[in-house]
Amino acid sequence: MNNYYCPYCNPKYQFQKKSTSGELICGLCGDPLVKKPLIKINQIIAIIASLSLVLPLIYTFIILIKNQINPPSRNYNVSTNFIEKNSKKRFYQPLQSDLLKQESSSSI
Repeated sequence: MNNYYCPYCNPKYQFQKKSTSGELICGLCGDPLVKKPLIKINQIIAIIASLSLVLPLIYTFIILIKNQINPPSRNYNVSTNFIEKNSKKRFYQPLQSDLLKQESSSSI
């Protein structure tokens, strides 16, 4: 019986009656009662909003636990050796025109 309500009356003072036809009506105003929906639209929106905030956090913890149990096998020495070798190289190669300008300005 609590699944029905009168949309026009205050919920504190509502009471339900059955009409002669067997239909539930409001005891105060006499209008037919409306069935309450199981899940309201604002509840659906609230669930989606909360899941959008909580799911990335849960996903992060799952990945963190997974990496703690089975750590990824990477060879970090390869990357450090690559950096050391490339740091010795000159990345800027002067152009021929720059060299010619430099020679001409030094001779003046």
